[in-house]
Amino acid sequence: MKLWEKSVQVDKDIEKYTIGRDREMDLYLAPFDVMGSMAHITMLESIGLLTADELKVLLAEMKQIYADAEAGKFEIEEGIEDVHSQVELLLTRRLGDIGKKIHSGRSRNDQVLVDLKLYMRHELQEVTKGVKTLFDMSSFGLWFGAYAESLVDDLMVLQAAYKVVNRNPLGSAAGYGSSFPLNRQMTTDLLGFDSMDYNVVYAQMGRGKTERIVAQALGGIAATLSKLAFDACMFSSQNFGFIKLHDAFTTGSSIMPHKKNPDVFELTRAKCNKIQAVPQEIMMICNNLPSGYFRDLQIIKEVFLPTFDELKDILSMVTLMMEHITVNDHILEDSRYDLMFSVEEVNRLATNGMPFRDAYKKVGLDIEAGKFTPVKEVHHTHEGSVGNLCTDRINALMQQVLDGFNFQKVNEAVEKLVR
Repeated sequence: MKLWEKSVQVDKDIEKYTIGRDREMDLYLAPFDVMGSMAHITMLESIGLLTADELKVLLAEMKQIYADAEAGKFEIEEGIEDVHSQVELLLTRRLGDIGKKIHSGRSRNDQVLVDLKLYMRHELQEVTKGVKTLFDMSSFGLWFGAYAESLVDDLMVLQAAYKVVNRNPLGSAAGYGSSFPLNRQMTTDLLGFDSMDYNVVYAQMGRGKTERIVAQALGGIAATLSKLAFDACMFSSQNFGFIKLHDAFTTGSSIMPHKKNPDVFELTRAKCNKIQAVPQEIMMICNNLPSGYFRDLQIIKEVFLPTFDELKDILSMVTLMMEHITVNDHILEDSRYDLMFSVEEVNRLATNGMPFRDAYKKVGLDIEAGKFTPVKEVHHTHEGSVGNLCTDRINALMQQVLDGFNFQKVNEAVEKLVR
């Protein structure tokens, strides 16, 4: 069944080529398609395009379909073009012609737009939870604390992307609005959006642009995790030995009995670099398109939608690895690190009254003459240093960013609509 099909059937090869992986990708969107339709038909009843009784039975069926989608039981049947067609087919089977009324006042264009925005909004919340869990694991020590603060900045960017996402395109139809007296503010409120995409042409222009903005924000998180993974591989290697990875979280060599491979972190590097390429793929797909909808945009779903699962999986694995990392003690007893304390000696001499340049020269000459003896106690007190990590301030900054998402408003609206 195709919502647009009339008397002529499309060639089977053409159909296969044009649908591509859309049925597979649309499974990501299934609960959100139902959610958007529930808000839409509630609005249709308010403007007289559905009766109260019709709305009641439609909502009851949609809540069941939504529950099935959430539970992973929703399927797009063979021969059905997309998630929108499957939902309408299920309603028509169960309720007859009433099921055919849900599409009044909208196009598949604004329907998929709202699906994507609801999906992105939900997934951004899940990614934020994953980042916060890793943040809580990382916020100690100078090295770990650096990544904790980096994640705060990453969430600031993610919040900006979230605000772009959290605007309602429903009611823009195929990009030029509708002659029905739609109440777009009503669907905006029902779905918990902050506002709507007001201009109906711009709502369609946002397709591709919004995904690119979100992908860039996800790429920022991936960049932080990739750098952390590189550090973990290097610092756990034999030449450094700063940290030790848990034996159960490493793999062995087929020839070297002693070898423990940091495969999780090596794969994390590669996967994160792959995620950082996604914005470029999206840009190249939609870079030369004018305003309006074109089928090119369909391909973005294949590139973009799986990225959330990949990043959430990475966050989960990196958190697990960090939970079981051991910091090796007594590293500084190795004489190779003695010269790390040369600046400390210069500063000590300067603190005791020697001009800095004279102190610098004295320590340099002592090193050349092999007479330098390090004092391995450090007394850094300035903000952000090893002696004053400002962990409490970084935590407070993270909480401020988290509060700025205002997930509670969205969650309450969704819960009220679908339960």
